[in-house]
Amino acid sequence: MPDTTNEKDTRKTDGDYTPPGGSSMDHRISLGGETMDYSASADWMVLRKKDKPAAEMFHISYVKKDGGDRPITFVFNGGPGASSVFLHLGAMGPRRARFNADGTAPPPPHSLMDNADSWLEFTDLVFIDPIGTGLSRPVDEKEGKTGNGGNGKTDDSQSGASGDDSSEYWQLKRDLESLGEFISKYLSRHRRWESPVYIAGESYGGFRTAKLTRMLQQDFGVGLSGAIIISPAMEFTLLDGSDYDVLMWLDTFPTMAAAAHVHGKSRKKREGEDLRSYMQRAADFALKDLLPVLAAGDMYGEQKKKRVLRLASDYLGLSRDTVVKKNGRVDIRYFVKNLLRDQGLHLGLYDASLKVRDPYPDRDEYTGPDPTLHNVDRVFAAGINTQLRKHIGLETERDYTILSMDVNSKWKIDTRKHALQSQVGATDDLRYGMSLNPDMKVFLCHGIFDLVTPYFAAERISNLMKLGKDQKRQLQVKHYDGGHMFYTWESSRHQFYLDMKDLYSRNSEE
Repeated sequence: MPDTTNEKDTRKTDGDYTPPGGSSMDHRISLGGETMDYSASADWMVLRKKDKPAAEMFHISYVKKDGGDRPITFVFNGGPGASSVFLHLGAMGPRRARFNADGTAPPPPHSLMDNADSWLEFTDLVFIDPIGTGLSRPVDEKEGKTGNGGNGKTDDSQSGASGDDSSEYWQLKRDLESLGEFISKYLSRHRRWESPVYIAGESYGGFRTAKLTRMLQQDFGVGLSGAIIISPAMEFTLLDGSDYDVLMWLDTFPTMAAAAHVHGKSRKKREGEDLRSYMQRAADFALKDLLPVLAAGDMYGEQKKKRVLRLASDYLGLSRDTVVKKNGRVDIRYFVKNLLRDQGLHLGLYDASLKVRDPYPDRDEYTGPDPTLHNVDRVFAAGINTQLRKHIGLETERDYTILSMDVNSKWKIDTRKHALQSQVGATDDLRYGMSLNPDMKVFLCHGIFDLVTPYFAAERISNLMKLGKDQKRQLQVKHYDGGHMFYTWESSRHQFYLDMKDLYSRNSEE
C-alpha cells in the first residue's frame, strides 16, 4: 500500500530553542486479520535543565489513526548505551528485520518485512533512544546547540558534544529522570494522559523498567497499567562473581547445562528427556547440591565436595578435573570458549545455543565474535536506516548509533550515598511500584540460553519479593527458547506476541 502522507520537517520551537525537524508518514498494515491505518513518526523531544535546553531525545512512534485513547507503550533497550532498535525491529514494530528461524542472521543484503507479530495491533508504540544513542544528543549548555550542527540543523556530528558534557545523562538516576521527563512531556504534547500507559525494556532497559515503576508513578504522576521486563539485569551484584560469593555461579549453572544438552555434551541427559525437564533437574541440583559446596568450600568435606563437583561437570559437559580445580565456579567466558573447542567452535554469551567458528582457536581468551550480539548488528543497522529514511522520510546527516561503547564505558552510579555502598538493584523499586499501584501488571521474561542475564536469577528473585497473594497474581514470569534477544527466534517472537496480546486484553477487560 503506497504512503498516503509524507510530512517532512515537523520542526516545532520548544520555548526559545528549535530542535531538528522530524518527519511523519501514513501507512497501512494487516494485523490480526484486520487492516489498520497508522502514522509512523520520527522526532526529537527537548529535555531541559533549569529551563534551558539540555538534550534532544529522539523517538520513533507508531500510532493507529483515529485510535482514541488506546494503550500506549514506551519502549527502550539497555546497554547502557543501546538504542531502541533491537525491540523496535526485532519484536514490536510494524516492520521487522529478517532473521532465520533460529535467530541467526541471513546473508546480506538485509531488508525489512511487515511484522505480523507487531504489538501495534493492541497498543500504540513509542521507541525511545536515551541520550547518546540512536539520534539523541546532548545540547551544549553554553552555545545552545548540538555538536557542530546547532540550532535545529540536522547535520550534527556523531558524538554531539564532549564527553564531560554528555556524561550528565550517562548516570543511573539522571538517565531515569530523563526518561520520566520524556514520557511526561510526550503524554502532554499528544494529549494522551487518559490512555493506559505501559513501559517495556530489555536488559539494562529491564532494570530501567523496574526502577521506573516507582519513579514514574511517584515523581512524575504517570499511572502504569503494566510493565514488561525483558531479559533484565535486576541486581548488579548478581552479574559479577568471585571466589567469595555464590549467586552468579548458581544462576548461570542451569543455562550452561542447557547449552551442554543442546550441543550433545551433557553426560547427565536421560533417554527421552526433553530440554525443559533437564534444565529443571539441573536447577534442582544447583540449589540442593552445588550451592552448599559453593558456599562452604573446604568446610563441606573434601570427598563430598569432589563428588558434587564431578556431578556438576557431567551436567556442564566439561572435564571433571576442570570443574574440580575451579571449585564449581565456571566462568561463562571459559564455558563458551571451551565446550566445543575440540571442534574449533565457540558458543555465544547472549545465546549459548548458537555456535560460530572460533577465529583464534589456539588462544585461551574468548575474543571471537558473539554469534548474536556481533552478527546481528549489520541487520539492525540496515533496518533502522531503511525505516527512518525510506518509510518515515527523515532527512538527517546524523549517524544512528545502535550501540555506544563510549556511553557504556563512562556510565556512573549516581545513587550511592557512600563509596562502600555496593547494593545497586531494581527489585526493591519494583516491589515499591507494585505496592503503590496494585492494579499494575508485571511481565518478567528471559531467553533460556542467555548467559549474560540468566533466567534462573529471575526465578529466584521473584520468589524472594515477599509479595501478597493479590500481588502474585499481577506478576507473571515466563521464559522463551532463545537467548538475550529471544524474539529473533521465529517461534519465540510469535509466542511473545500472543502472551502480550493476552496481557493487554486482560487489562482492558478489567
